[in-house]
Amino acid sequence: MTPNLFSFYADAMACLSPSGLADPHVQPSLKIDGAVVGDRQIDLVYAPFEHINRDARIAIVGLTPGKLQASNALKSATEALQRGLTAEDALRCAKAVASFSGPMRANLVAMLDHIGVNGLLGLRSTSTLWEERSDLAHFTSALRYPAFVDGENWSGQPDMVRTPPMRQWLEAYTGTELALLRNAVLVPLGPRVTSALQHLAKLGRIDGARILEGLPHPSGSNAERIAFFLNRKPAHLCSSKTNPIALDTARAALVARVSRLRV
Repeated sequence: MTPNLFSFYADAMACLSPSGLADPHVQPSLKIDGAVVGDRQIDLVYAPFEHINRDARIAIVGLTPGKLQASNALKSATEALQRGLTAEDALRCAKAVASFSGPMRANLVAMLDHIGVNGLLGLRSTSTLWEERSDLAHFTSALRYPAFVDGENWSGQPDMVRTPPMRQWLEAYTGTELALLRNAVLVPLGPRVTSALQHLAKLGRIDGARILEGLPHPSGSNAERIAFFLNRKPAHLCSSKTNPIALDTARAALVARVSRLRV
C-alpha cells in the first residue's frame, strides 16, 4: 500500500494560519524529510496529494507540485475537513485543484490525441479526462510531495535518480503509488520524469512498455517543438533549438507503442 501521511499531518494542517497555508515550505510542522546535497538544502514538504484513482487508464506524471499547487491543495483539504467531509473526500478535493490546467493542458491534449491515446481509451478526445471522463485519469508527480531546493521550487536539479534521498522519495511514494495502476498507460512530462519512470521500471515497480516517453513537454515555452510534433510547423521553418529528426523518431515510436497497447 502506498504510504499515506494525511492522518499524521491532519492536526498540523488544521493549525496553519492563512500565511502558513500560503507558504507551506517555511512551516516546520509540514516537513517530511530533508537532506544536504553538496551545498544545497533539499526539503520534502507535506501537501495532501495521496488520493489515487485505482481504476485509472492513464496516469499523467509531472515533476513535483510547486509552492502554489501545495498551497491550493492544503487550503482545499483544510476547508473540506472543516465542512465535515471525510479524509478520503478531503484528499479527493485537494487532488482535483492540482491537475494540469491552462495552455499546458491544451498542448498535452493535442499531443495525446495526435498519437492516438484518445482511441486507446475509447474517447473522442483526451480533453474529456478533465471533464466527464475524469474517472479514467490519475494525476501525480515523480516526487509526489513538494520538493524545494534552498527554499525554491525544485525544477529537476539535482537529478532525483542520481541523488540518494530524492531517489528514496521517488521509490517510496510515487513508485509504490504507480505500482497500483496496472491498467494505466503512463505519460511522463519531460525528460527528468521519463528517467524517473525508467528507473521504476528497472526495479519492476511499473511496466516499461506502458510508458509513453518522448512527448515534448507541454509547457508554453516549448511551443515550437510542440508545433512541429503536431505537424503544424514544417522542419525548414524551425529554429536551431528544435531537432526535427529526434521529434519525428519520438512521434513514430509513440504511435507504434500506442498501437501495440490497443491490441
